[in-house]
Amino acid sequence: MTTFAQRLIAWQRTHGRHDLPWQGAAAYRVWLSEIMLQQTQVATVIPYYLRFVASFPDIAALAAATEDQVLAHWSGLGYYARGRNLHKAAQIIVARFNGEFPRKLEDILELPGIGRSTAAAVCALAFHERRAILDGNVKRVLARYCGIEGWAGDKQVEEKLWQQAEALLPEGDVATYTQALMDMGATVCTRSKPKCVLCPVQADCVALQTERIAALPTPRPRKAVPERNAVFLLLMHGNDILLEKRPGSGIWGGLWCPPQFEDESAARDWFLRSGMTAIDGVRLETFSHTFTHFKLHISPLKIRLASKPLRVAELGSVWLDVGEALGAAIPTPVRKVLQQL
Repeated sequence: MTTFAQRLIAWQRTHGRHDLPWQGAAAYRVWLSEIMLQQTQVATVIPYYLRFVASFPDIAALAAATEDQVLAHWSGLGYYARGRNLHKAAQIIVARFNGEFPRKLEDILELPGIGRSTAAAVCALAFHERRAILDGNVKRVLARYCGIEGWAGDKQVEEKLWQQAEALLPEGDVATYTQALMDMGATVCTRSKPKCVLCPVQADCVALQTERIAALPTPRPRKAVPERNAVFLLLMHGNDILLEKRPGSGIWGGLWCPPQFEDESAARDWFLRSGMTAIDGVRLETFSHTFTHFKLHISPLKIRLASKPLRVAELGSVWLDVGEALGAAIPTPVRKVLQQL
């Protein structure tokens, strides 16, 4: 029987994906795609990727942009630290490597937002180096094929997976093999309803032979998801809305949001201290937004103001037309609220 890698390479050439916009591209675009694909599906990423490279066609253009411009292109993708780190890394590459994406793995790993698997993926796909990757899809493929039990987030389990990823690497054709692993996880060895009859390595897949496809990989230990509440204060004057920039760290870091409070009492106190005069107000429907580690219940309060208070604007907030705000760097829940307005 041919090796695991040989079977995957042959399968990829015939059945794998060959029309992804970053395939065969320079290191910058491979890197961008790898960052965007973290925690996000290909179908979601493609339109974002195309808009991003149209505005920032190379590392120099990305480095020269403002953080607001970068995050506006990231708006809706979530996990916004990825966009901020991408921007910082581009500026480092311009300063240290004359705008050329570094080729040494050690240099790549020093860039913000890049871990072991992402760095290896860029080296394998863009530079055809013999490097093993271990993203979420690959962990699932290897856990099933090798029969590795345990949650992949556990350090000991992850180390076993890395050992297998290294051991199964072919001597050549690493870019095709790497793409094959990604394609297998995305299209055949899926989390639910895997298409085992189409799998090129089904003959010696431990999970299939031992009837443990549904059990492997071992799911993350379930914990109760904490729930929090927030009040969005939608301060309107005409068609303009007041937005403030979030701190760089924490959820929605660096994005523009309406003033946010834990409850209506805190919102009311802030409103009164700000010296604003309301013409009228209305409670909009409460909705929920789920993050990785908690669920946020958002209650928007829409208030029409008699005038724009200058002092608020002096505190780092801005007044934007609602249509203009929809094109700014805003998170998905804010976009949802503004679209209602």
